[in-house]
Amino acid sequence: MEIEISSCEHLMYVSEIQQEMYDSAQRRGTGIAKRSIEYLTKKISDGNAVVATENDEWVGFCYIETWSHGQFVANSGLIVSPNYRNRGVATLIKNKVFQLSREKYPNAKIFGLTTGLAVMKINSDLGYKPVIYSELTQDEEFWSGCKNCVNYEILMKKERKNCLCTAMLFVPENNNKVNGTEIQQSEIDEYNGEKESNLSV
Repeated sequence: MEIEISSCEHLMYVSEIQQEMYDSAQRRGTGIAKRSIEYLTKKISDGNAVVATENDEWVGFCYIETWSHGQFVANSGLIVSPNYRNRGVATLIKNKVFQLSREKYPNAKIFGLTTGLAVMKINSDLGYKPVIYSELTQDEEFWSGCKNCVNYEILMKKERKNCLCTAMLFVPENNNKVNGTEIQQSEIDEYNGEKESNLSV
């Protein structure tokens, strides 16, 4: 399996990725903001995403968004193909996109909103901490992305102070090292070692 910073060669997967994002959100009844083909195409073409592939099939995807004039970064749209779930792929992708975010925006705070315990664990390992919503970007465009979520009415009733999602934030000055780099490399090495031994991940 290859986990790469996106380029134009990955555009062949954009329709499948968009469809799986939509299907996954429908199954969960919450989550990922709907993104157009054009939006995802630009993210991929500009190298602001991470794509995992194996045997010419897409395996997983995540992209970078910036808010509040680059003060905040979100690693959004994390999705893994149903055929490759429960193999540690999401962790590898999150580590890679986190590293890319730190390289491109070293002074930005990195945040996420999630209802998934697995994602919370990954974020925690990377140095994110749970926070209240007021510590996140207040960019109206970001919050408008929640309109596609079934819980949007709850968010608005609570005056955007909280909802069913847990907010998590990585603050660069509170972290002496980018532990995501170490985690990513060790997990990739472990994955490659197991692959060579024909063991399942």
